[in-house]
Amino acid sequence: MPTLPREQPEPARSHQARQIAESFGMDAHRYDQARPGYPDDLVARVVAGSPGPDVLDVGCGTGIAARQFQAAGCTVLGVEPDPRMADFAQARGLPVEVATFEAWEPAGRAFDAVIAAQSWHWVDPDVGATKAARVLRPNGRLAVFGHVFEPPVEVAEPFAAAYRRVAPDSPLSGQPARRPLETYQAGYARIADRIRETGQFDEPEQWRFDWEQSYTRDQWLDLLPTTGGLTRLRPDQLAEVLGAVGRAVDALGGRFTMQYTTLATTAVRADTP
Repeated sequence: MPTLPREQPEPARSHQARQIAESFGMDAHRYDQARPGYPDDLVARVVAGSPGPDVLDVGCGTGIAARQFQAAGCTVLGVEPDPRMADFAQARGLPVEVATFEAWEPAGRAFDAVIAAQSWHWVDPDVGATKAARVLRPNGRLAVFGHVFEPPVEVAEPFAAAYRRVAPDSPLSGQPARRPLETYQAGYARIADRIRETGQFDEPEQWRFDWEQSYTRDQWLDLLPTTGGLTRLRPDQLAEVLGAVGRAVDALGGRFTMQYTTLATTAVRADTP
């Protein structure tokens, strides 16, 4: 889900922003190395709450979450619209079929869990939960999850100011430097509403995992270009943003601690054919 800058315009329209959605593969190696993984407790909880080991990873990217589920004993198939990301994931041992989830053809296959790590907002909300129900076995689990990370104000404000200077016409420029956790929780509540509307799942659950990670200046500047608002900037624009952020981190002593919250909306497929 959201990163800095936010990787979706508005939840109702994000699935239409294909240019942003398919921009992350510009540097798949950097994406894979810089992006954080997911809490082990979340992975374990999904695995324990699913009827078997067969997992479909929607929008698998480079396979960050998929590899964690493989390490937990699952057999994972990825679906990914960007062939550059898919190639990277396949080179790391993940079977991937190149397609959007909406267009992907299950060909009669069924799964014990459908996961979407930082990717469900790119799926058409009128299609996503219904299609997930169609490919899940009875009692199979849909798990949609992603990170909320808002850097300290000393880093977020210089970033926002620099981004507004270099990309004033971007729909992301008008967003505040930092947003409260409740904003993101509301987005996951809307996902739960969509799941309920299908009539094919038990009551959705909301999970929350709080953790932290320390970043050096170089580590943070390595991660930032993998986020949606920056993947499509010109090199000179990107350099200006990274310069402003680098100076801000330097002023904090060259590192800072990020407070992460990983949110999940999850529901079990009803035990019916």
